[in-house]
Amino acid sequence: MEKKNNWKAWLYLAPVVILTGIFIFYPLVNTIGIAFLKNYRYLTGTSEGFTLDNFGYVLGIVPRVYQGIELYYTDVIKFAVPNTLIIVFVTVPLSITISLLIAVSLNSIKWFKKIFQTIFFIPYVTNAIAVGMVFAVIFDGFGLWNFLFGLVMPTYWVDMGADPSKAMFALCVYIIWHSLPYKILIFLSGLQNIDKQYYDAAKVDSASRFKTFTSITVPLLSPQIFYIMITSFIGAFKEYSSVMGLLGKSGTAPGNNNMYTVVFYIYDSIDNGNVHLGAAAAVLLFLVILSFTGIQFWISKKRVHY
Repeated sequence: MEKKNNWKAWLYLAPVVILTGIFIFYPLVNTIGIAFLKNYRYLTGTSEGFTLDNFGYVLGIVPRVYQGIELYYTDVIKFAVPNTLIIVFVTVPLSITISLLIAVSLNSIKWFKKIFQTIFFIPYVTNAIAVGMVFAVIFDGFGLWNFLFGLVMPTYWVDMGADPSKAMFALCVYIIWHSLPYKILIFLSGLQNIDKQYYDAAKVDSASRFKTFTSITVPLLSPQIFYIMITSFIGAFKEYSSVMGLLGKSGTAPGNNNMYTVVFYIYDSIDNGNVHLGAAAAVLLFLVILSFTGIQFWISKKRVHY
């Protein structure tokens, strides 16, 4: 009977296993393989053999010979990596903190709670590219942002001629705003599952709201916070659509690669026919995300209360 049930289980799982293998595991293995091929040609599937130079070129430590001249490509190390790290370590903590505060505020509202929840969730179901185009108009030299804050016209944020730091600020604002709804939804579900007796006990002890928040709400929400941290850090490392929506295909501000992210470089390499270089960058990014996620899981053993 047990063997018969096992066959039934595998039969039910077969569609998911097949689709996962085709669209996740095969591309992953194939990408790793391409990353070690020299001058891989996607259309013909041919290469010039095994090499480790792809990783060295992406990292700017191995030169490529062009017309007898050795050229070191440094855009990944100079622009893509720093920009990606800024996005990760700025947008993730801020978005988690803001979404947690909004979720706590929404949870305490008695009237029109569903309406406010719907309003805050709207950005999640809105196309990221379309939202990015709207933000590009807001941060235009003569846009709404300058008008609201009384900045001297024109102050360029994402236009040609914009300072990279201003473009990064606009990009981070957009990423944080667009990432809030999903986090708020997760935190709200966690808040509604907290037993009210803990808050009643805090009232009896005359605990302040801040003390209640830090000693009851945050510890009991630690599983949700941990989940949000993992998914947010992974998403931030893979940020691409926001750059496309706000800055366009060039990913620049202005006219060069100073707003590159790692994933933007991967797509740009593939678009330019350098699939092997894009694959090498993807493998390096995969290892970074894997290591970072492993560290977070290790820390969670001491910090997350289930």
